[in-house]
Amino acid sequence: MLAYVIPLCMGLLALAALLNIVRLVKGPDMPDRVLALDTLYINGLALIVLFGIWLASDLFFEAALLIAVMGFVSTVAVGKHLLHGDIID
Repeated sequence: MLAYVIPLCMGLLALAALLNIVRLVKGPDMPDRVLALDTLYINGLALIVLFGIWLASDLFFEAALLIAVMGFVSTVAVGKHLLHGDIID
């Protein structure tokens, strides 16, 4: 059953990532682009986790954890830069 569901989910997540790229390029203002980039890394993270489940490999989960931490830190840094103009006070 997972042999059919995982590729379907990966295809849907790839479509969502493509739509996020469109919003990233076309976004009317900067907060929309930041939100699209944040959602894009979450979709990429979900793709990596699904690929790890499909291949039954633990290495992909460790990579996903590192990407999640870096994505969170970068989102906070960009949000702080947009609000204050500086990242470090």
